[in-house]
Amino acid sequence: MKKTISLIFAIALLTSCGRNKMEEPLAIGPDEFHASIKKVTEIMIHDIFSPPVASRVFAYPNIAAYEIVAVNNDDYLSLSGQVHGLSPIPQPDSTKAINYQAAALVAHLELSKKLIFSENKLESFRDSLYQKWSTSNPETFEASKEYGLKVAKHIGDWMNKDNYNQTRTMPKFTVDTYEPGRWQPTPPAYMDGIEPHWDKIRPFVIDSANQFRPQPHPTFSLEKDSPFYKELKEVYDISNEITQKGDTSEEVKIAQFWDCNPYVSVTRGHLMFATKKISPGAHWIGIAQVASRKANLDFDTTVYALTKTSMAIADAFISCWAEKYRSNLIRPETLINQHIDEDWLPVLQTPPFPEYTSGHSVVSGAAAIALTDIFGDNFAFDDDVEVPYGLPIRSFNSFNEAAQEAALSRIYGGIHYRSAIEVGIKQGRDLGTYHLNKLKMTKAKELASN
Repeated sequence: MKKTISLIFAIALLTSCGRNKMEEPLAIGPDEFHASIKKVTEIMIHDIFSPPVASRVFAYPNIAAYEIVAVNNDDYLSLSGQVHGLSPIPQPDSTKAINYQAAALVAHLELSKKLIFSENKLESFRDSLYQKWSTSNPETFEASKEYGLKVAKHIGDWMNKDNYNQTRTMPKFTVDTYEPGRWQPTPPAYMDGIEPHWDKIRPFVIDSANQFRPQPHPTFSLEKDSPFYKELKEVYDISNEITQKGDTSEEVKIAQFWDCNPYVSVTRGHLMFATKKISPGAHWIGIAQVASRKANLDFDTTVYALTKTSMAIADAFISCWAEKYRSNLIRPETLINQHIDEDWLPVLQTPPFPEYTSGHSVVSGAAAIALTDIFGDNFAFDDDVEVPYGLPIRSFNSFNEAAQEAALSRIYGGIHYRSAIEVGIKQGRDLGTYHLNKLKMTKAKELASN
């Protein structure tokens, strides 16, 4: 009888241990989400996505993750009915043990995979996570994966209606006639203008690509007393002044730090190739990650911060690119070579699209507004985003200070006039402020607005 009782107790103990192992929770924190963002960024750099397209690659996966977070966390409000065309995501099966952080990462990775080219690179990263989770708790992992994939499909169907696919078939932007003041392809690659139809992409929060149409740039003129020519000459003079100091010049360091040109053409003899760098939007996503880690945000709040920032960046690109191809303004490099100094080269390589307004200025202005709303106005941080690309850390006292420096970097780099910078950062800040007033992502903000 004692042997029987002992055997029953042993079986019960083993069963209990097995059940406890099965019910071990999936340990998922913000580090996993940061790692996912980092991996997607690395792949985008490898695949050479243009800055506007890169902003789209960040936004949709972040929204998918955020919507799952909002289902499970009462602190956050769904974006359905707030961003254009988004309907509520499917509700989870209440009978299944879902880990919502795991489901959010599944959705993020699945949508990211649809938006990049080198899918195998992301699949390897994804599979390593799946292996760990399935080993820890196979039942919860499968339920979470199932829900994450369901939400990814829902967001993916919505994403596919944003006109991106249609813009892939629209004509290239080519220059047939060289009208004074109109943009011309720039050396060394003389590429066609990229993404001339980005204004047709469905925005997330702003009403349309034209909502934050900036004031016109100074009237094109090569008269030496005209406002336009004075801005042109300023670019030339600043460039000469800072390059005389050499690479140790603070202005040159600033230009290089904020270069963020995903495709820099390098010519060696008869060979031309590209050096790959991070895009401006990706740099600000990296800053959002730096801030999230410094503030020790949990998983859900990290997703919120990255989603809010990525939507502001995406809308900023839509707004900025609409103006670029509307005004179609010639770059400083072209005019300086034609009318001032044929041997002059800018500090940075001129990117292949019209000048006005400055993309860095618009995007930085919008991102800084979003991040300031999340972390505060005097949030000091060390920006190490460019360290993997051979550039040192730069420190800032606030996001607005970083945005101002990013904007000024374009005149130091010799690729923008002052108006594009000053008007551009205002365009971005106005758009970012509109986002803050229009979006209600947290319960606290909802209560404050009532």
